[in-house]
Amino acid sequence: MAHLAEQTGQSRQNMSNKMSRDNFSEKELYEIANALNCTFEAGFIMNDTGERI
Repeated sequence: MAHLAEQTGQSRQNMSNKMSRDNFSEKELYEIANALNCTFEAGFIMNDTGERI
């Protein structure tokens, strides 16, 4: 967690607080994905058809 906090420009305590509250902005999720060498995808899925929009 300390390394991830450092990679995203946050304090370890702030990262820990956000993790425990599950409270991240979309921008922070993109930063975390980048730090983990991942791709973040957000989207909507229609409940009745399962179609991604």
